[in-house]
Amino acid sequence: MTKLTKNRKLALSKVDSSKVYTIEEAASLVKEITTTKFDASVDVDVRLGVDPRKANQMVRGVCTLPHGSGKQVRVLVLCTPDKENEAKEAGADYVGLDEYIDKIKGGWTDVDVIITMPSIMAKVGALGRVLGPRGLMPNPKSGTVTMDVAKAVKEVKAGKIDFKVDKAGIVHASIGKVSFEANKIVDNVKEFLNVIVKLKPSTAKGTYVKSVYLSSTMSPGVHVDFKQGDA
Repeated sequence: MTKLTKNRKLALSKVDSSKVYTIEEAASLVKEITTTKFDASVDVDVRLGVDPRKANQMVRGVCTLPHGSGKQVRVLVLCTPDKENEAKEAGADYVGLDEYIDKIKGGWTDVDVIITMPSIMAKVGALGRVLGPRGLMPNPKSGTVTMDVAKAVKEVKAGKIDFKVDKAGIVHASIGKVSFEANKIVDNVKEFLNVIVKLKPSTAKGTYVKSVYLSSTMSPGVHVDFKQGDA
């Protein structure tokens, strides 16, 4: 059995597992119990009352976090030559087409988001086996397949994230950094939860949001009162 470290024991002692915290309390507590030497990510996990195996209950969407995610997002834009300059000016880290498609076929995936154009999807679709498992496949629903590549790049760089429910019915998302002020974490969580609510499938029966937990990269999870985010 893995031995608990001193910091882990201290963190666990500060979290009351029987209590449901307000978002404000949870944000402050996660900052307090995180002891990593690096700037850990703050994550939210939302368990939904949906069956992801059914297409009409798949929850997927995008959210623009008011204060950004705190991450340096590396963006690759696969586009035609006439769109290259606007993609670069918008802040894309990599811009091109065939040379990057060849690199990806060779196993290169050193990016966080890939943006492309509708006319390019035939070529990009062939990369599904490489990009799919890594969550990098561009998708119109997440705004990463568009003619306005510059706008898409700016939104991603500003804190736009995309998410989808996993096979267990849980949505995981990174919504900030521990170095954020607590009120900024609160704002980001509330915005994310409000987007989740708006995406409720009409076919979902019973309780839609079953539980919400907030945590950092290495901290215990803190149970959040969902009603606080559904304001």
